[in-house]
Amino acid sequence: MVKLVLVRHGESTANSANVYTGWNDVPLTAKGRAQARHAGELIKQIPDFAPTHIHTSVLSRAIVTANIVADVCHFLYLPINKTWRLNERHYGKLRGINKDLSRQIYGKQQILEWRRGFYSIPPEGKKITDRRYHTCDLHRLPLAESLYQTQQRLLPYYNNEVASRLKNGEDQLIVAHGSSLRALIKKMEEINDCDIVQVEVPNAEPISYTLNARLQIVDKQILR
Repeated sequence: MVKLVLVRHGESTANSANVYTGWNDVPLTAKGRAQARHAGELIKQIPDFAPTHIHTSVLSRAIVTANIVADVCHFLYLPINKTWRLNERHYGKLRGINKDLSRQIYGKQQILEWRRGFYSIPPEGKKITDRRYHTCDLHRLPLAESLYQTQQRLLPYYNNEVASRLKNGEDQLIVAHGSSLRALIKKMEEINDCDIVQVEVPNAEPISYTLNARLQIVDKQILR
């Protein structure tokens, strides 16, 4: 048996302000840092969990959460792999807009489809010019994404860098974002396109999976 633990970052300033974040880089709040420390304490209690790698996005709120968790769990010696493929879903033109205001602009039903529909894509935003993506093929970087597209861009990384190590018997820890983790959970748990609407990944509540040699789920625990 092998363990995979997923953690969404602690509360960010955008979460606190009820703003769409996506690929915007925002810091954790003081509450978010405290949540990350608590998540670390919960992960410390997982029996025999000994990851060989930590995987996170290139966005500060996830990286800082990963560092805090690693510090609490005494995992600071581990390699931390950062990749844009674990970034939050790209919300396109919605980035930086208050969620209540977006419902006034576009209508409640349209926002619901964009936020929760598996294939719905919000309006495209501006091209990414941030230096953290300078080694990426810019043509592969999205201007907006559906949850399906988020899943498609993270799966190559998951298969090559995470699943391969799990199959080798190595526990792994992923610290990422609400939508990117929902996309991964959908694949892992074989959730259908309709039911994924109901799946929520709260801030800093670790999800611990025990997997068999074929990476089938034997046990799942949500730690609070």
